[in-house]
Order: sequence, then C-alpha cells, then structure tokens
Amino acid sequence: MIDFLVIGGGIAGTSAGARLSELGETVVLERESALGYHASGRTAALFESNYGLPSTIALSKASAEYHATAHGGFLSPRGLMFTARPDEADAFAQACKHFHADPIPIEQALQMVPILNPETVGYVAYHEAAYDIDTDRQIQTFARTVRENGGAVLTGQEVTAITRTQTGWDVTSGGETRSARMLFNAAGAWVDQIARLAGVAPLGFTPLRRSMARIPAPGGHDISTWPMILDIHENWYAKPDAGSLLVSPAEEDPMEPFDAWPDDMVLAEGLARYQEHVTEEVTRLEASWAGLRTFSPDRNLVLGPATDDPAFFWIAGQGGYGFQTAPAASLHVADLVAGRPSELDAGTCAALTPKRFA
Repeated sequence: MIDFLVIGGGIAGTSAGARLSELGETVVLERESALGYHASGRTAALFESNYGLPSTIALSKASAEYHATAHGGFLSPRGLMFTARPDEADAFAQACKHFHADPIPIEQALQMVPILNPETVGYVAYHEAAYDIDTDRQIQTFARTVRENGGAVLTGQEVTAITRTQTGWDVTSGGETRSARMLFNAAGAWVDQIARLAGVAPLGFTPLRRSMARIPAPGGHDISTWPMILDIHENWYAKPDAGSLLVSPAEEDPMEPFDAWPDDMVLAEGLARYQEHVTEEVTRLEASWAGLRTFSPDRNLVLGPATDDPAFFWIAGQGGYGFQTAPAASLHVADLVAGRPSELDAGTCAALTPKRFA
C-alpha cells in the first residue's frame, strides 16, 4: 500500500509530492501527458511577495528563500511597474502602499519602457523585488525529488474511480487500481469533481478563465530588461517573454473545468485597454491561450484535511498564486501530515484550513 497518493501534476501536486516523499512512499498522478499542462503551464511566472490576500502574502514570503536559493535558485530579475491614469491619484497612492512600490517620474518610466503613452499614463510606480520564476525547472525539480525518494510521478493517469476502504483509498487510473493510506487532492480546476468521486463534500471552488496574447516586441525594441507592467486596477498586464511581449486582459470569467481557450472578444478588449496606455499599435498576435485560475469561496488557498474525512487532504484554490506559494504551501501540508508545528503563524493557518467552511 502506498502511503500518499497525490492527484494532480501541477505545481501544487508535484511540490506536495516532493515534501510528502520524505515521509513515506508517494505517487503523483497527472491526467495529461505532461506535468503542469493546465494552469501551471499557463502562468505569468512572476514572484511578487506582496500580491494577494494576507494568507497568500504570508505563504509567498515564506517561500521566498526556497525560490531564491534552493537548487541554485529559480528566480531572475524582472521588476514590476504600476501605471495609473492622470485622474487616478488616490487609487494610485493606495496601490503604491499595498505593493510597497515607489512612485517614479514619468521621464524615468519612459527610460525603462519607452512605449508608455505620457498622455494617458499620469502616474507610475516601480517595485524592484519582483522576479521571473523558472517554472518548468521548478516543477521538474519537485518531480525529480519524488522519484529520488523512491516514489513515482505518472502522466496519462485520468482518475476514473475512488473508493474509501477501511485502511485508506483505492484509486483507479490508467486501468490500474492503487491503494493508499492518504489521498491528496491537487487537481486544480477539477478539485471539487475529485472530491465528489471520493465521496467527500465539495467546497464550491470556481475556475476563472484568464487569457493571454503573445505579440511581437513593440516597435522592435529590445524588451528583455523591461519590467512587468500592471494597470493598478488589473484591467490588463504585460510581461516580456523570450523576446516577445505577453499581454493579458486579466479577466476573471467563471467557467466549468475544461482545457481553456481564449475568447477572441475578451482578448481584443484587453488588448485595446493595453493599447490605450502605449504608443505602439498591436498589429498581429504570435499566439494566444487561456488558463483557469481556481479560487475557493473566500479566495484563500485551502490546505489541510477534509472535515468529513481526515485521510483526504485538500491542496486547492491556488488561483494565480500557485508557483509563488508552492514551497511554503507544500511544507505546510507535510507539517500537518507529520504532526509537526507549522512554520506559518496561527492566523495564516486558520485562513488556510478547510475547517473554515464547516
């Protein structure tokens, strides 16, 4: 019998699997043909520890050292720039305070990002402590840890049946049934479906679509050193990526769990909002895609045993913060399983526990 069986091979499942593999035999099951296929593979890949609810920020800050130093580090400098319209002084001041960002003169902003439109951008702030995450290397590193500790990470394993037994769980996937003492639900947008399959009460997670377009480097500029640019209302954002610019409408459209694709009208509207703030026209797309950012009812992550079955663990509701929070979130899960004190403060633990929905 396996000790720990994790359903979901995104960053939540692989990181939890790595931590759990230090405590017992662990198997991670991924439905798709590759790890990180859905939300984890469609992330903006930014680490900014002041972003999100207080519990999310606490997890991000607790993850910072791992991101920066583990296995040689997974971060590279990026920076984050906030823009606001000339009539948004109050909202801009609040955003600066929340993100610990420093206002900078428009002239300095134009030196950093020369395509900003000074007629529509009235205020700019900059926060240096924002970094690109090497997401693929991180997810593969966690998976390798599982294997090095004697576990397995298996792809092409759609879970079709889950049965509660006297000693744990029987989980059928890929035509094979595996028995495990404890079951960990890290299935992303499908977490409530997995819970129902296991006979555990779902918690009401909502997958929200977010689209992305890849456009050529505006005006032929070398954009490699540009920061990520975020409208203070998060109506759009843009981020350099491999010589091109990623632009997102930053929408949150509720969806059923599925292999998401972008809505052309939503994408066009988002690109139009972006274009209002820059001087270079968007003339073509190189590619576009979408992902599902899944949130719990209160938008905090859900980490811990189900109230109706302590052998079923939730690792869910990462929203857009999965990579940012994964090192600390996975350690918190392992601490709960091992009966160790969590490194997180009591308020954060309370905000994350599934017991809050009881």
